[in-house]
Amino acid sequence: MSDIANRLEQPQKSSRSYLSIAVWVIVLGLLAVLGWGLVNSTAPRPEVGEMAPKFNLEFFDGYEWEGKTAASLEDMKGQIVVMNFWASWCVECRVETDELEAAWQKYQDQGVVFVGVAYSDVEPNSIAYMEEFDVTFPHAPDLGTRISHDYEITGVPETFIIDQTGEIAYVQIGPISGSTLDQIIGQLLADGG
Repeated sequence: MSDIANRLEQPQKSSRSYLSIAVWVIVLGLLAVLGWGLVNSTAPRPEVGEMAPKFNLEFFDGYEWEGKTAASLEDMKGQIVVMNFWASWCVECRVETDELEAAWQKYQDQGVVFVGVAYSDVEPNSIAYMEEFDVTFPHAPDLGTRISHDYEITGVPETFIIDQTGEIAYVQIGPISGSTLDQIIGQLLADGG
C-alpha cells in the first residue's frame, strides 16, 4: 500500500516543482523588465554645456532645409540650431509658434537653422497646423519618437538651442518667447561659437 501511495505522491511533487520553477521564471522575468525600464527612465537628460545628441531628420514635403529633404545635426554644424519639439494637439505650442516663425524670418540668413520636430503627431495634422500658422521653417516628424527619446523631452513644447560647435547652449521647457530667442541667438552670434 505504501508503494502505491508513493507513486501517487510522486506526480504531485513533480507538478509542484514545475509550477514553482515557472513562477520563479516569471517573477525574475518581470524584475528584469522593470529593472531595464528603471535604468532607461533615469538616463541622463542632455543639459546645457553638453554635446547635443545626433539626429537625422526626414522633412515634411514643402518644409525642407536648403533644398534637402533630409538632414542631420552634422549637416548643420557651424550654425546655430534651434530645435523645437511640438505637436498639433499641444495647446501651449500655439503660444510660441508665431514667435518661432518671426525669429526664423529674422535670423535665417545669419547662420541660424530652425527645426521643428513633430512629436507623436500624424502628418496631416502636423501639416495643417503649420499651414494655419504660416510656418516656413523646416519641420520633420519624430518617427518612432527616437529624437525626443534621445533628448529626453518631458513634454511639448520644448526647445533646445545648439551652438555652432554642436553643444547645447539653452533649454526651454514650455513655450519660448521671442525675447528669449533674441537674447540667446544674439549672444551666440556675438560669440561666434
